[in-house]
Amino acid sequence: MADMKRPAHPAPEATAPVGAAGSVRPAGLQPSRTVLDNGLAILVKEARTMPAVTINLAVRAGSACDPADSVGLAYFVSKTIDRGTERRSVDELAEELDGRGVSLSVNVTRHLLTISCTCLVDDFEAVLGLVGEIAMAPSFPPSEVETRRGEMVTAIRQDQDNPGVVAVEQLMATLYPNGHPYGRPAKGTVEGVGQLTRGDLARFHARWCAPGNAVLVAVGDVEAARMTDAASRVFAGWRGAADPAPMVAEPAPLTRRTRRVRPMMNKAQADIAYGFTTIARRDPAYDAYWLMNNILGQYAMGGRLGESIRERQGMAYYVFSSFDANVVAGPLFVRAGVNPANVDRAIESIDREMTAMAGKGVTDRELAESKQFLIGSMPRQLETNTGIASFLQMVEYFGLGLDYDVRLPELLRAVTRDEVDAAARRTLDADRAAVVIAGPYQDDGKP
Repeated sequence: MADMKRPAHPAPEATAPVGAAGSVRPAGLQPSRTVLDNGLAILVKEARTMPAVTINLAVRAGSACDPADSVGLAYFVSKTIDRGTERRSVDELAEELDGRGVSLSVNVTRHLLTISCTCLVDDFEAVLGLVGEIAMAPSFPPSEVETRRGEMVTAIRQDQDNPGVVAVEQLMATLYPNGHPYGRPAKGTVEGVGQLTRGDLARFHARWCAPGNAVLVAVGDVEAARMTDAASRVFAGWRGAADPAPMVAEPAPLTRRTRRVRPMMNKAQADIAYGFTTIARRDPAYDAYWLMNNILGQYAMGGRLGESIRERQGMAYYVFSSFDANVVAGPLFVRAGVNPANVDRAIESIDREMTAMAGKGVTDRELAESKQFLIGSMPRQLETNTGIASFLQMVEYFGLGLDYDVRLPELLRAVTRDEVDAAARRTLDADRAAVVIAGPYQDDGKP
């Protein structure tokens, strides 16, 4: 099969690279990367910790690919792509997978549709063949389409009755308005899902699920050459070219504070979503933002937000911040679950924390401890085959380089306090925040 694939990177050197200060870097993951003639990228990492292999196939066919009049289509495809192929019925697929103790997972994000599973080493080639069959030749049986449609409608209605989901979806629609892909509900609407057809699913698959649009990662207790050769045999016949990736516009930052309330008077808890747009993943300031968010609402008991609002004031059942840089400027948002009587006080406290961090910055101790925490958490994230596979998919998608796991600690250590403070000043402006409240709360006209 040597004529079916070409190395896209030279093989790693036998000696470990030398850092800037002359110290020897750890070897790192050192995955091999190969690109087949049809454009499929294959990343392989040998991991001998357990006799299993994780297979992770990601296709650039996420919800950003949904047509404006068919929101939820990518999610619908993710729920039906494994329900039968041109060769096997859903029951036959289930028998093949269940007989090997394999649980297949299909997930969709804004930009990726991912098929993943873990199997025993002895079953690797057979299971990889099934994954390939599902990805390349799904049949979308009409009966399965209708069953999954009903499940999607139920899931959407459950989301509509969940204050936390309602608050986040409304926040995203506020930060990314006018039909922006990041502001649309990934599952779509009850009405929209009801109008999608089996033909829509098949056309979406044909349009976006092509080898040049996909990355296969295999991690496990199998020689790298064997994993690569097996992948070549399974996927060499995959043909077709995907459409150019949809253009996702940069969002315009809010110029004034926006507040929205979604009354849900039958609930016991109010959920607050509070946020801003930030930067893209490839922005040079990414590591400074990552550290800033960790200090704000992640580290220890939930960062500054958790220490103030939950621990010291006792106002929140939970509170944290999240930072999701993406292809374009992603959101940084705060989420809090509170007693309805504490909504206004909680928002005022969030405002104060934003103003304090933007105005006074972070402390040397906070920065040092956050660097230590993020660097120290990396080995835990890469303990399992599944964690390594997900990490390598992220690295490949954003083009961070196959040595990113080795460089990352150095990148974090190099971030200065001034850079973190600049990120806070650039983003954490309470007068330009989007605020959404969902739950048993009535709007009193506050900003």
